Order: sequence, then structure tokens, then C-alpha cells
Amino acid sequence: MTLDRFLATWNGLTLENRVNRIVILLLIGANMALAITLNQTERTVVLVPPVLEGEVTVARSSASQEVKEAWALFVAELLGNVSPTNAEFLTKALDPLLAPSLRQDILQVLETQIGEIRREKVSLSFQPRAISHDPATGTLFVTGTHITSGPAAKPVNAERTYALRIEFKNYRPVVVYLDVYPGAPRTGPNPGEAP
Repeated sequence: MTLDRFLATWNGLTLENRVNRIVILLLIGANMALAITLNQTERTVVLVPPVLEGEVTVARSSASQEVKEAWALFVAELLGNVSPTNAEFLTKALDPLLAPSLRQDILQVLETQIGEIRREKVSLSFQPRAISHDPATGTLFVTGTHITSGPAAKPVNAERTYALRIEFKNYRPVVVYLDVYPGAPRTGPNPGEAP
């Protein structure tokens, strides 16, 4: 008896059905295992945005160094380029980026400084020159020229550094440390300790 003739009999059909049931159960089990694995795996997003020069990654709680540097540059430029007309935008743009522990203090300082800028009709601009990183603390330093100009005075140029630590929480950047000071980056054994 050949296989074709055997499968054409009643015993052959029942055997084929049993084998098919076992294969279907195995496939269902494999699909369930795959679904569970996919739901438990942390997703990593790979981006190549136009402002960055290469491929970068952003995960739920981390990101590549290039992404952190881009966000540090964004925050430094946001804080460094203030005029009476864009002051309100500054607080709205910065608020969602700040860690809860920093939010109230930084927004109070910004509100005070924005009041002074409006009262004196002063404009601040920041021209970044360099971004550096301290691997020991994870602090990013954006250094550049800070220019203060007003209606009745000559512009004043000074070197300024923005020191930031940026973490990622649920794929979002969060500034967990922020310090602004004149001069070059302060690095060393304990640079930029968080307040």
C-alpha cells in the first residue's frame, strides 16, 4: 500500500487530522511565545534626523551620546537667546524638559530674569562654540559667547558655559541638572554636583 492510497482511507484521514491538530497547536504556542517576547522587549528606536550627522538610538531610559548632546545644545540655545518678545515661549518650551526636582526653582529664576529683561529692554544671545562631555559625571558642557545688548549700551561679550545632565524617561529627554556660569567648563573630581 502506498502513502497516497493510505491517506485516502479512513484511518489515513484521521491520522492526518491528528497530525494537523498537533502542528496547529505548536504554531499557536509559537505565536503566543513570540507575542510575549515582543511585549517584554524594550524597544530601541533608531533615528537619523537632519540635525545629527549619523545614526542615533533612543530607548525607553537611555539614548546615544549624540542625542544627549543635541538636546543639551537645544536647551543652551533656548536659555541663551532671550528677548522681551520670546520670553513667554522660553518657559513654555523649557517646562516639559525639566525634572520635577528642578522645575520650580528654575522656573522661578527664569521668571525673575525675564522680568528684568522686559523692564530693561535687554536682549541676550548665545553663540555656541563647543560641546564637551565629562564621562565620570555624565555632564554635558555647552560653551560659547554670550552677548548682552540693550537700547542704550554697547553689546557686552562674555564666555559662558551651560552644564547639563540629560536622562531619558519613557523615550523623553529630561534635564536632571542645569548650571550656568561664566568661563570655561568646570571639570574635575566632582564637577557640577547637583544641588
